[in-house]
Amino acid sequence: MGASLGSNGGSGRRGSRRGARMQPMSEINVTPLVDVMLVLLIVFMVAAPLLTVGVPVDLPQTRSEPLQGDDEPLTITVQGDGTVYLQETVVEPEELVARLLAIGENGYEERIYVRADAAVDYGQVMKVMGRISSAGFSRVGLVTETPPQSSSSSQAGR
Repeated sequence: MGASLGSNGGSGRRGSRRGARMQPMSEINVTPLVDVMLVLLIVFMVAAPLLTVGVPVDLPQTRSEPLQGDDEPLTITVQGDGTVYLQETVVEPEELVARLLAIGENGYEERIYVRADAAVDYGQVMKVMGRISSAGFSRVGLVTETPPQSSSSSQAGR
């Protein structure tokens, strides 16, 4: 009886042919994705505190209690030179109400805080507040700073 040769031509390799295609890998390499995500996480952790900068203003000082609230109110700032800001954007006083309505989520029930520099004329602050309240906004408040506690003020009350 004679020896028969298999279909592979007697080369000794089973199931492989010269020039045959490789099967595609079904595994995904996630290492580059994890690297990119970690770099983005670090960038955002460093950049987030830098984004919370507001308009610099020297607020007047009072001894009132802070207001409690869950949602962040809209903030209008009047600087010492009379410039009016809505959040961190400069606005003209004539277009203030239209912008408030455009960005406010609660309509006329939106909480609005007015921050004014201590050097600003009282009449100018009242003009801004008058525009807001005459437009129909009812939840408007003034922002002040609490004065630092000193030992002489605690002894004066005795």
